[in-house]
Amino acid sequence: MSHGIVHDRAELPPPSIEEVSRGVFAYIQLDGTWFLNNAGFVVGSESVTVVDTTGTEKRARAFHDAVKKTTSNPVQALINTHSHADHTHGNFMFSPDTAIIGHELCREEVLQGSLERIKAAFPTGDFGDPPYVAPNVTFEDRMTAWVDDLKVELIYMGPAHTTNDVVAWLPERKVLFTGDLAFNGGTPFAMAGSIAGWLEAIPRLRELGAETVVPGHGPVCGPEVFETVASYLAWVQEIAGNGFAEGIPPLEMAKATDLGDFAGLSDPERLAGNLHRAYSELRGEPRGAPLDVPAVFADMMAYNGGEPLRCLA
Repeated sequence: MSHGIVHDRAELPPPSIEEVSRGVFAYIQLDGTWFLNNAGFVVGSESVTVVDTTGTEKRARAFHDAVKKTTSNPVQALINTHSHADHTHGNFMFSPDTAIIGHELCREEVLQGSLERIKAAFPTGDFGDPPYVAPNVTFEDRMTAWVDDLKVELIYMGPAHTTNDVVAWLPERKVLFTGDLAFNGGTPFAMAGSIAGWLEAIPRLRELGAETVVPGHGPVCGPEVFETVASYLAWVQEIAGNGFAEGIPPLEMAKATDLGDFAGLSDPERLAGNLHRAYSELRGEPRGAPLDVPAVFADMMAYNGGEPLRCLA
């Protein structure tokens, strides 16, 4: 089932809705590059629980419309898997009548967000003017939501992609919404989190026993996606160790590195950002410690030939 085109980017397909289990829907936005994320929703007999939103005002309205066209039931809860704007900019469409659930750090980071900074970093994006709406229900480690008698387990996995990563696990259906702990076809991005922490989260993700994975970006897949993510992150750690020991700056090290098996992943410039995070950890800084974000994005743009990062949202 497809929803109407929400933009005039002819090179992209329209968002699509995929029923991954009875009453459990993934909202997929290809090609899955910067700000083209996935969301989802679970439909019960009387209400709906949404998992994540989208990153632009226009796309937020389209996602909200898609939910309403699928079911007339009211949205009771919205789960934010993490704070990044592509997953939270659409929160406003479900406020104030919906409980917005996220990790405590997710709320803090959404409240610190800046649409102006995002527009400056991604000048080709059509962001509109979505107001920032943070989670109003927070937790630290685990929480359970219910859609009728269907359990949705919310499990804190960070710091990994960010400091505040949460997965939504439906054990009865073996369906896992990972947020950006899984990129399917895209380069994993740990600038705001922890390489080491993400690698520690991978076995926990595997142990859940998911058969269907709704990744934060890219097509719906199976648990094999975790192998690619883990392999990439371990490779980044190895490169970082060599570069750090030789005193080679992250950008220079990224430019000198052959992407090898990972050359087919989208957004390869994230290597420069990931090396900044890996170097931070090699310096002994806490996992998720703040980085100089403008400097990191400047390095990624330099890696990208001085061109703005590809954003078709």
